[in-house]
Amino acid sequence: MRVAIIGQQAFGKAVMDAFLARGDSVAGVFVAPEPAGARPDPLRAGAEAAQLPVVITERFGSAETIEALRRFNVDLAVMAYVVHFVPQSFCRAPRLGTIQFHPSLLPRHRGPSSINWPIILGEERTGLTIFRPVDGLDEGPIVLQKEVPIAPEDSVGSLYFNKIFPLGVATLLEAADIVFSGKAEERQQDEANASYEGWVRERESQINWAHHVDSVFNLIRGCDPAPGAWTMLGDRRLHLFDARKVAAQTFGAVKGLKPGQVTAVTPASLTIHCQGGFIEVGRCRFGEGKKIAAGEAGIAAGGVLGG
Repeated sequence: MRVAIIGQQAFGKAVMDAFLARGDSVAGVFVAPEPAGARPDPLRAGAEAAQLPVVITERFGSAETIEALRRFNVDLAVMAYVVHFVPQSFCRAPRLGTIQFHPSLLPRHRGPSSINWPIILGEERTGLTIFRPVDGLDEGPIVLQKEVPIAPEDSVGSLYFNKIFPLGVATLLEAADIVFSGKAEERQQDEANASYEGWVRERESQINWAHHVDSVFNLIRGCDPAPGAWTMLGDRRLHLFDARKVAAQTFGAVKGLKPGQVTAVTPASLTIHCQGGFIEVGRCRFGEGKKIAAGEAGIAAGGVLGG
Protein backbone atom coordinates (compact mmCIF):
# COMPACT_ATOMS: atom_id res chain seq x y z
CA MET A 1 0.00 0.00 0.00
CA ARG A 2 1.23 3.48 -0.85
CA VAL A 3 0.13 6.17 1.63
CA ALA A 4 0.61 9.78 2.58
CA ILE A 5 0.66 10.70 6.28
CA ILE A 6 -0.90 13.97 7.41
CA GLY A 7 -0.44 14.98 11.04
CA GLN A 8 1.94 16.02 13.76
CA GLN A 9 3.51 15.17 17.10
CA ALA A 10 4.28 11.73 18.56
CA PHE A 11 1.05 10.14 17.36
CA GLY A 12 1.68 11.17 13.76
CA LYS A 13 5.21 9.79 13.93
CA ALA A 14 4.02 6.52 15.49
CA VAL A 15 1.51 6.07 12.67
CA MET A 16 4.17 6.76 10.04
CA ASP A 17 6.58 4.34 11.72
CA ALA A 18 3.89 1.64 11.90
CA PHE A 19 3.17 1.80 8.17
CA LEU A 20 6.89 1.73 7.37
CA ALA A 21 7.56 -1.14 9.79
CA ARG A 22 5.15 -3.48 8.05
CA GLY A 23 6.48 -2.67 4.59
CA ASP A 24 4.04 -0.11 3.26
CA SER A 25 5.36 2.78 1.17
CA VAL A 26 5.04 6.23 2.75
CA ALA A 27 5.27 8.44 -0.31
CA GLY A 28 5.17 11.72 1.58
CA VAL A 29 4.33 13.46 4.84
CA PHE A 30 2.30 16.65 5.34
CA VAL A 31 2.83 18.72 8.50
CA ALA A 32 1.84 22.16 9.72
CA PRO A 33 4.60 24.72 10.31
CA GLU A 34 6.02 24.78 13.83
CA PRO A 35 5.51 27.89 15.99
CA ALA A 36 8.57 30.08 16.40
CA GLY A 37 10.87 28.70 19.08
CA ALA A 38 9.03 25.37 19.35
CA ARG A 39 10.80 22.04 19.49
CA PRO A 40 11.03 20.17 16.18
CA ASP A 41 7.79 18.32 15.47
CA PRO A 42 8.40 14.56 15.97
CA LEU A 43 6.59 13.62 12.75
CA ARG A 44 8.53 16.09 10.67
CA ALA A 45 11.84 15.13 12.29
CA GLY A 46 11.11 11.42 11.85
CA ALA A 47 10.15 11.82 8.22
CA GLU A 48 13.28 13.82 7.47
CA ALA A 49 15.43 11.22 9.26
CA ALA A 50 13.82 8.53 7.09
CA GLN A 51 14.53 10.71 4.03
CA LEU A 52 10.86 10.98 3.14
CA PRO A 53 9.44 13.98 1.27
CA VAL A 54 7.92 16.50 3.70
CA VAL A 55 5.37 19.15 2.74
CA ILE A 56 4.94 21.96 5.27
CA THR A 57 1.61 23.72 4.88
CA GLU A 58 -1.24 25.42 6.74
CA ARG A 59 -3.38 25.58 3.60
CA PHE A 60 -4.40 22.08 2.62
CA GLY A 61 -6.74 23.54 0.02
CA SER A 62 -4.02 25.43 -1.82
CA ALA A 63 -3.25 24.37 -5.37
CA GLU A 64 0.37 23.70 -4.41
CA THR A 65 -0.55 21.36 -1.55
CA ILE A 66 -3.11 19.41 -3.56
CA GLU A 67 -0.69 19.10 -6.46
CA ALA A 68 1.98 17.77 -4.10
CA LEU A 69 -0.42 15.07 -2.91
CA ARG A 70 -1.29 14.14 -6.49
CA ARG A 71 2.39 13.85 -7.40
CA PHE A 72 2.88 11.34 -4.60
CA ASN A 73 0.36 9.09 -6.39
CA VAL A 74 -0.84 7.39 -3.21
CA ASP A 75 -3.60 4.87 -2.68
CA LEU A 76 -4.73 6.48 0.56
CA ALA A 77 -4.14 9.57 2.68
CA VAL A 78 -4.02 8.92 6.44
CA MET A 79 -4.79 11.82 8.77
CA ALA A 80 -3.21 11.27 12.19
CA TYR A 81 -3.65 14.10 14.71
CA VAL A 82 -4.78 16.91 12.40
CA VAL A 83 -6.01 20.18 13.91
CA HIS A 84 -6.58 22.10 10.66
CA PHE A 85 -9.62 21.96 8.42
CA VAL A 86 -8.77 19.90 5.36
CA PRO A 87 -11.04 20.48 2.32
CA GLN A 88 -12.53 17.78 0.15
CA SER A 89 -10.35 18.85 -2.76
CA PHE A 90 -7.41 17.48 -0.78
CA CYS A 91 -9.17 14.47 0.79
CA ARG A 92 -10.41 13.13 -2.53
CA ALA A 93 -7.11 13.43 -4.39
CA PRO A 94 -5.77 9.94 -3.48
CA ARG A 95 -7.11 6.94 -5.40
CA LEU A 96 -8.99 5.64 -2.33
CA GLY A 97 -9.53 8.99 -0.64
CA THR A 98 -8.66 9.78 2.99
CA ILE A 99 -9.25 8.32 6.44
CA GLN A 100 -8.93 10.25 9.71
CA PHE A 101 -8.38 9.40 13.38
CA HIS A 102 -10.49 10.98 16.11
CA PRO A 103 -10.13 10.12 19.84
CA SER A 104 -13.79 9.61 20.77
CA LEU A 105 -16.72 7.40 19.82
CA LEU A 106 -18.23 9.63 17.16
CA PRO A 107 -20.69 11.18 16.91
CA ARG A 108 -20.14 11.80 20.64
CA HIS A 109 -17.55 14.42 21.54
CA ARG A 110 -16.81 16.01 18.23
CA GLY A 111 -14.30 18.80 18.61
CA PRO A 112 -10.72 19.52 19.69
CA SER A 113 -10.80 18.42 23.38
CA SER A 114 -12.51 15.09 22.83
CA ILE A 115 -10.32 13.23 25.35
CA ASN A 116 -10.84 15.79 28.13
CA TRP A 117 -14.61 16.07 28.04
CA PRO A 118 -15.63 12.43 28.68
CA ILE A 119 -13.51 12.46 31.86
CA ILE A 120 -14.77 15.87 32.96
CA LEU A 121 -18.35 14.66 32.46
CA GLY A 122 -17.70 11.54 34.54
CA GLU A 123 -18.26 9.06 31.71
CA GLU A 124 -17.07 5.48 32.06
CA ARG A 125 -16.18 4.74 28.45
CA THR A 126 -14.85 6.43 25.36
CA GLY A 127 -12.83 5.24 22.41
CA LEU A 128 -11.64 6.20 18.97
CA THR A 129 -13.07 6.46 15.49
CA ILE A 130 -11.56 6.15 12.04
CA PHE A 131 -13.79 8.03 9.64
CA ARG A 132 -13.96 9.69 6.25
CA PRO A 133 -13.37 13.44 6.70
CA VAL A 134 -15.96 15.80 5.23
CA ASP A 135 -16.22 19.59 5.36
CA GLY A 136 -18.09 19.45 8.70
CA LEU A 137 -15.87 18.96 11.75
CA ASP A 138 -15.67 15.25 12.69
CA GLU A 139 -18.89 14.53 10.80
CA GLY A 140 -17.93 12.01 8.11
CA PRO A 141 -18.92 8.35 7.63
CA ILE A 142 -17.44 5.89 10.13
CA VAL A 143 -15.04 3.21 8.87
CA LEU A 144 -14.05 1.62 12.19
CA GLN A 145 -14.47 2.23 15.93
CA LYS A 146 -12.88 0.85 19.09
CA GLU A 147 -14.12 1.35 22.65
CA VAL A 148 -11.94 1.80 25.74
CA PRO A 149 -12.97 2.02 29.42
CA ILE A 150 -12.31 5.14 31.48
CA ALA A 151 -11.06 3.90 34.84
CA PRO A 152 -11.99 5.88 37.97
CA GLU A 153 -8.37 6.94 38.36
CA ASP A 154 -7.70 7.75 34.69
CA SER A 155 -6.43 11.19 33.74
CA VAL A 156 -6.18 12.57 30.22
CA GLY A 157 -2.57 11.46 30.20
CA SER A 158 -3.18 7.85 31.21
CA LEU A 159 -6.27 7.50 29.01
CA TYR A 160 -4.49 8.82 25.94
CA PHE A 161 -0.99 7.44 26.22
CA ASN A 162 -1.83 4.04 27.75
CA LYS A 163 -5.04 3.26 25.86
CA ILE A 164 -6.11 5.49 22.97
CA PHE A 165 -2.64 6.16 21.51
CA PRO A 166 -1.51 2.55 20.94
CA LEU A 167 -4.99 1.36 19.97
CA GLY A 168 -5.35 4.32 17.59
CA VAL A 169 -2.16 3.44 15.71
CA ALA A 170 -3.22 -0.19 15.33
CA THR A 171 -6.75 0.77 14.28
CA LEU A 172 -5.53 3.15 11.58
CA LEU A 173 -3.56 0.27 10.08
CA GLU A 174 -6.61 -1.98 10.31
CA ALA A 175 -8.87 0.62 8.72
CA ALA A 176 -6.38 1.28 5.91
CA ASP A 177 -6.32 -2.44 5.14
CA ILE A 178 -10.11 -2.61 5.08
CA VAL A 179 -10.35 0.34 2.69
CA PHE A 180 -7.52 -0.97 0.50
CA SER A 181 -9.19 -4.38 0.22
CA GLY A 182 -12.49 -2.81 -0.82
CA LYS A 183 -14.29 -4.36 2.17
CA ALA A 184 -15.06 -1.16 4.09
CA GLU A 185 -18.67 -0.94 5.29
CA GLU A 186 -18.96 2.74 6.05
CA ARG A 187 -21.91 4.04 8.02
CA GLN A 188 -23.24 7.53 8.53
CA GLN A 189 -23.01 9.07 11.97
CA ASP A 190 -26.25 9.15 13.97
CA GLU A 191 -26.96 12.85 14.39
CA ALA A 192 -29.50 12.12 17.12
CA ASN A 193 -26.58 11.09 19.36
CA ALA A 194 -24.11 13.77 18.26
CA SER A 195 -22.40 16.26 20.56
CA TYR A 196 -19.78 18.93 20.05
CA GLU A 197 -17.56 20.60 22.68
CA GLY A 198 -14.88 23.22 22.12
CA TRP A 199 -11.43 23.56 23.64
CA VAL A 200 -10.88 23.05 27.36
CA ARG A 201 -8.99 26.22 28.13
CA GLU A 202 -8.66 28.74 30.94
CA ARG A 203 -12.32 29.35 31.74
CA GLU A 204 -13.33 25.71 31.37
CA SER A 205 -10.53 24.46 33.64
CA GLN A 206 -11.14 26.80 36.62
CA ILE A 207 -12.10 24.93 39.80
CA ASN A 208 -15.19 25.92 41.78
CA TRP A 209 -14.72 24.41 45.23
CA ALA A 210 -18.45 24.79 45.94
CA HIS A 211 -19.12 22.09 43.34
CA HIS A 212 -19.46 18.47 44.37
CA VAL A 213 -16.29 16.47 45.04
CA ASP A 214 -17.07 14.19 42.08
CA SER A 215 -17.24 17.15 39.69
CA VAL A 216 -14.06 18.73 41.05
CA PHE A 217 -12.20 15.42 40.87
CA ASN A 218 -13.34 14.80 37.29
CA LEU A 219 -12.31 18.30 36.26
CA ILE A 220 -8.81 17.93 37.71
CA ARG A 221 -8.15 14.56 36.10
CA GLY A 222 -9.85 15.71 32.88
CA CYS A 223 -7.30 18.53 32.65
CA ASP A 224 -4.24 16.50 33.68
CA PRO A 225 -1.67 17.06 32.23
CA ALA A 226 -3.13 19.78 30.01
CA PRO A 227 -4.34 22.44 30.36
CA GLY A 228 -4.23 21.85 34.13
CA ALA A 229 -7.24 22.58 36.35
CA TRP A 230 -6.53 25.66 38.43
CA THR A 231 -7.54 27.71 41.45
CA MET A 232 -6.20 30.85 43.11
CA LEU A 233 -3.94 31.10 46.14
CA GLY A 234 -4.09 34.79 46.95
CA ASP A 235 -3.05 36.47 43.72
CA ARG A 236 -1.24 33.41 42.33
CA ARG A 237 -2.74 30.85 39.98
CA LEU A 238 -2.25 27.29 41.18
CA HIS A 239 -2.66 24.28 38.85
CA LEU A 240 -3.43 20.92 40.46
CA PHE A 241 -2.50 17.41 39.31
CA ASP A 242 -2.47 13.77 40.46
CA ALA A 243 -5.78 14.00 42.29
CA ARG A 244 -7.53 11.52 44.54
CA LYS A 245 -11.01 12.00 46.03
CA VAL A 246 -12.28 11.08 49.46
CA ALA A 247 -16.02 11.20 50.15
CA ALA A 248 -17.28 12.82 53.35
CA GLN A 249 -19.36 10.25 55.22
CA THR A 250 -20.58 12.32 58.15
CA PHE A 251 -21.48 15.90 58.97
CA GLY A 252 -18.73 15.89 61.55
CA ALA A 253 -16.10 15.29 58.86
CA VAL A 254 -16.81 18.67 57.24
CA LYS A 255 -18.25 20.71 60.12
CA GLY A 256 -16.88 24.23 60.08
CA LEU A 257 -14.93 23.81 56.84
CA LYS A 258 -15.18 26.23 53.92
CA PRO A 259 -15.16 25.18 50.25
CA GLY A 260 -11.55 25.32 49.11
CA GLN A 261 -10.10 25.09 52.60
CA VAL A 262 -6.85 23.17 52.93
CA THR A 263 -7.40 20.56 55.62
CA ALA A 264 -4.11 18.65 55.60
CA VAL A 265 -0.57 19.07 54.31
CA THR A 266 2.07 16.36 54.09
CA PRO A 267 5.49 16.45 52.41
CA ALA A 268 3.93 14.79 49.36
CA SER A 269 0.39 16.18 49.13
CA LEU A 270 -2.27 18.58 50.27
CA THR A 271 -5.96 17.94 50.89
CA ILE A 272 -8.73 20.41 50.09
CA HIS A 273 -12.37 20.44 51.14
CA CYS A 274 -15.22 20.78 48.64
CA GLN A 275 -18.89 19.84 48.65
CA GLY A 276 -19.28 16.19 49.55
CA GLY A 277 -15.71 15.43 50.47
CA PHE A 278 -12.04 16.14 49.92
CA ILE A 279 -9.53 16.27 47.08
CA GLU A 280 -5.97 15.15 47.76
CA VAL A 281 -3.49 16.38 45.15
CA GLY A 282 0.03 15.07 44.69
CA ARG A 283 1.53 17.74 42.44
CA CYS A 284 0.92 21.37 41.63
CA ARG A 285 2.31 24.22 39.57
CA PHE A 286 2.24 27.97 40.11
CA GLY A 287 1.45 29.80 36.88
CA GLU A 288 3.75 28.59 34.11
CA GLY A 289 6.37 27.23 36.50
CA LYS A 290 7.50 23.66 36.98
CA LYS A 291 5.42 20.99 38.68
CA ILE A 292 6.38 20.27 42.27
CA ALA A 293 5.15 17.99 45.03
CA ALA A 294 2.02 19.62 46.40
CA GLY A 295 3.36 19.47 49.96
CA GLU A 296 6.32 21.62 48.89
CA ALA A 297 4.17 24.52 47.66
CA GLY A 298 4.32 26.37 50.98
CA ILE A 299 0.57 26.15 51.58
CA ALA A 300 -0.49 25.91 55.22
CA ALA A 301 -3.42 23.93 56.53
CA GLY A 302 -6.39 26.20 57.15
CA GLY A 303 -5.81 28.39 54.12
CA VAL A 304 -8.61 28.77 51.60
CA LEU A 305 -8.07 28.37 47.86
CA GLY A 306 -10.09 30.07 45.17
CA GLY A 307 -10.81 33.33 46.93
